[in-house]
Amino acid sequence: MPWLVQNIQEVVNVPLSLDTTNHEAIEAGLKVHRGKAIINSTSAARSRIEKMFPLAAKYNADIIGLALGGRGMPKDTDERCMLAMEVMAGAAEFGVAPENIFLDPIVLTVNGMQEHAIPILESIEMFCGLNDPPMKTTVGLSNISNTCPEENRSILNRVYLAMAMQRGLYSAIMDPMDTRMMDIMRKAEAMGDNIVLEDILNDDELKTVEVFKGNILYCHSYLET
Repeated sequence: MPWLVQNIQEVVNVPLSLDTTNHEAIEAGLKVHRGKAIINSTSAARSRIEKMFPLAAKYNADIIGLALGGRGMPKDTDERCMLAMEVMAGAAEFGVAPENIFLDPIVLTVNGMQEHAIPILESIEMFCGLNDPPMKTTVGLSNISNTCPEENRSILNRVYLAMAMQRGLYSAIMDPMDTRMMDIMRKAEAMGDNIVLEDILNDDELKTVEVFKGNILYCHSYLET
């Protein structure tokens, strides 16, 4: 991990997200990281809180907090919000400031889990309201298109990003080489708190909005019907 962090920071001047469940490897990376790093991640599970939050406090690192407990994936918006509050309580216990936390509702694939798409967006909006100033949020964006055909993945990812930004999404783990997605993101950013999807999405993308809303049943050929 130290070798990786040091080599990457020789060529990029942005914070790195250190992604492993091995807290010793996380600390090894934090020791050599220049500037403020991001720990990816902790959850609401006590064992994770006790290992990761002390590191975030010691090295003044940002940390991603997953809305995930010890009983598997949360079933609804209320459970996600409860788990987010447990993450925030753990942060307070170990001296991690709210502004150093990114809350992640855990995006699930639209393929077979379509009914979760809107509740996850609602969770993002609720997370923002848990603190003043609003909590920072993030998502693993490509999870929404996991197990979908390659030709569907980009449109699913970029449309869900726009819908999440409507709800106040602060950041995302995403593909910066997807030029259409970056174009949509910049247009949405320019709209601030008044994102109008009809003004930034094309017809196929607006049809994809209806998929996420549950008005069209997702299948791999949904754009052809």
